[in-house]
Amino acid sequence: MKIIISPAKKMNMDGDFLPSRNAPVYLEKAQKLKEYLQSLTYEELKKLLCCNAEIAGLNYERYQKMDLCGSTTPAILAYDGIQYKYMAPQVFEYGYFDYIEDHLRILSGFYGILKPFDGVVPYRLEMQAKLKTVFCHSLYDYWKDDIYRYLTQNDTTILNLASAEYSKTVEKYLTPNVNYVTCKFGELIGGKIIEKGVYVKMARGEMVRFMAENAVEDLNEIKKFRRLDFLYQDELSDNNTFVFMKIKKENC
Repeated sequence: MKIIISPAKKMNMDGDFLPSRNAPVYLEKAQKLKEYLQSLTYEELKKLLCCNAEIAGLNYERYQKMDLCGSTTPAILAYDGIQYKYMAPQVFEYGYFDYIEDHLRILSGFYGILKPFDGVVPYRLEMQAKLKTVFCHSLYDYWKDDIYRYLTQNDTTILNLASAEYSKTVEKYLTPNVNYVTCKFGELIGGKIIEKGVYVKMARGEMVRFMAENAVEDLNEIKKFRRLDFLYQDELSDNNTFVFMKIKKENC
């Protein structure tokens, strides 16, 4: 079984806590992207990243000085978004690290796909960035089915905890032999199931942690997830979608 999650925009460098173990599998393709991004002017990069001047300046400097084989941080510790804060890998027990190294994969516009202990450097490049070059029409075109092929080379079960922007790189190539299950985390508002971005990110991080703590190998075991007031709803779920609803606690 493989679990897929999205990266985070914010990144840190921390090679002291735990060292990187591997190089990303598609490092050569990341190197090609790096060289292209280095060739852009500040204004061109800012337009591509759709960000403010401060973030554009930071990442322009990053790309100009970037060494993919230099000082790196394990991917699981490098990303610093809400999902990763709730996963809280900095306080994992060692057995949890072994579990996620086997099962967890991070999808990336820049690196393609990462194992938790693959060494990465800070970058900014969302999968949906409008990257048009002589060698690709978009990042989806650039990665084609590379991510999917690597993800399914030894597994036919995938738990999707990624956003649509990233899961698209997998779903486009799904074959009937692959058991692909997506988790949805919502709440009932006005008679409709609504997914709120912050709560969804929190729940995805907590789900990864739950699976690592319990060494989950059978997808049905995640139906026992009870964190952040989310409960599995069998009547709203099917074989490809597990729905968890946020249940409001009654006042005592």
